[in-house]
Amino acid sequence: MQTIIKILRLTVLSALLSICSCKDKEAVEIPSEKKPNIIYIMSDDHTSQAFGIYGSRLANLNVTPTLDKIAREGVIFDNCFVNNSICTPSRASIITGQYPQTNGVLDLEGRIKPEKQFLPQEIKKLGYQTAMVGKWHLHYEPAAFDYYKVLPGQGKYFNPEFIVRGDKQPWSENKVKTKGHSSDMITDITLDWLKTKRDPNKPFFLMHHFKAPHDDFFNAPRYDNYLANTFIPEPESMYDNKNNGSVATRGKNDSLTRVIGSSVSHRNLIRNQAMNLYKDSTVYKAYGNAKDIKTSALVKWQNDKKEDVHTSEVYQEYLKRYLRCVKGVDDNVKRLIDYLKAENLLENTIIVYTGDQGFMLGEHDYIDKRWMYDESLRMPFFVRYPKKLKSGIRTDAIINNTDFAPTMIELAGGKTPDYMQGNSFKHILETGKEPEGWQQATYYRYWMHLAHRHQNPAHFGIRTKEHKLIFFYGKYWADTSNPEAKWNKKSWGNDFTKDTPVAWEFYDLKNDPKEMNNAYNNPEYKDVIANLKEQLIKLREDLNETDANYSHIQKVIDTHWND
Repeated sequence: MQTIIKILRLTVLSALLSICSCKDKEAVEIPSEKKPNIIYIMSDDHTSQAFGIYGSRLANLNVTPTLDKIAREGVIFDNCFVNNSICTPSRASIITGQYPQTNGVLDLEGRIKPEKQFLPQEIKKLGYQTAMVGKWHLHYEPAAFDYYKVLPGQGKYFNPEFIVRGDKQPWSENKVKTKGHSSDMITDITLDWLKTKRDPNKPFFLMHHFKAPHDDFFNAPRYDNYLANTFIPEPESMYDNKNNGSVATRGKNDSLTRVIGSSVSHRNLIRNQAMNLYKDSTVYKAYGNAKDIKTSALVKWQNDKKEDVHTSEVYQEYLKRYLRCVKGVDDNVKRLIDYLKAENLLENTIIVYTGDQGFMLGEHDYIDKRWMYDESLRMPFFVRYPKKLKSGIRTDAIINNTDFAPTMIELAGGKTPDYMQGNSFKHILETGKEPEGWQQATYYRYWMHLAHRHQNPAHFGIRTKEHKLIFFYGKYWADTSNPEAKWNKKSWGNDFTKDTPVAWEFYDLKNDPKEMNNAYNNPEYKDVIANLKEQLIKLREDLNETDANYSHIQKVIDTHWND
């Protein structure tokens, strides 16, 4: 019997050798498993409140059935956060895997040169064809991609122009015109690339970036009546902000409430939603062109029944315009999914969906983003890939936008480069569990002090699963005492360029998830806050996010750290 087994082994071995040999002695290559395609879909200002899957007060409106279905078929992250809630810095961290002081993009005027467009570079090394379609917003040409067709700057909602690769200099002069709504046009371009320009012999990496639902909110005409007769649920904190905030955001005895934090109500005299919605109305003329805002701002803000009626009317219009843009995004994602399914591409394609940051939808009577409060800080994030990822996984693991690039690189079969500061969460996607030593906190920094008439004070902080600590330092990031340190920022555009009070805010997110009670001065949290400050110091050092280059800010930090 043993002799027979030996003969069989020799026969099989001989057969294998004859298969793997040829006259020129070349080895036969055994085909490896086909690499997955990756489509990274990102909408501008699409916040987690505007989904079904995140269970907010708006969930029952069912505005995102396609996206909710994709999410349920994949892995949903409940604790995905941005490190700077403003468009350009967030996109810079996504494309570089680095924090702002490392990639150099602190504000909206930051830019990423082609040689620092690391994500497409690393993906291309792995044999992928790369494409970038839609909102880019990083100023320099997205030359690291094989193909691009991007909006100039913010771009237009209707009949948008796109910049393509061409011979004209500067690169932004190579424009083509389109006719239609931007969400439809961006999807048309992506579908055209998939159908006519994609190399079927290569896996592809596609970044598909919608402009919507960035303000001002202009939906495609077919959605004009969507939600017209629906009452949109309103946040209680829009009418009563209770003990949210601090002297940094409200002023002593609420003396800054009329000028800090753009509002839904008439509270903010510099920028409120009525100004955005009704620019030709008497409301805009009365409040948008107030002759003496500084004098009016000294009068403490108080709601009354008349103001509550106005606030509700503005809110309903604000949210309906926003959600109509979101509906357009969802429907266009369905077009993309339907094409992938029809072409048998869907099952081997990783679908990633997110927003470039969160967005305030009236919470605390705030609009826009920029804040470290959760509605602005949290990013929606989910991944579908049934071939390798189990459906129905939901995780509270902490990730942030700096982690996206390392993860997609590893999903494509590569390794995270040493120069990236983010961490790959591939293991969490595959198992639903955090690996040993996984990050338990995330760092945040908003630099643009009192910018864009939104009037948000500069601040930084730390968020864990249960707590949040914010330090409002209230100064420009450039040293205005140094004549050579020009903060100049023309795009910031503001007449109220001044320092604001310094203060700490602390929130117990387990017992106060809506952040209605700043408990920084509560002695029960003394030890928790002290520990968070230690973690915050370490994070700033580890991530190259200290104020070593900004002595005027560091002086404020040193003076008030133990307040």
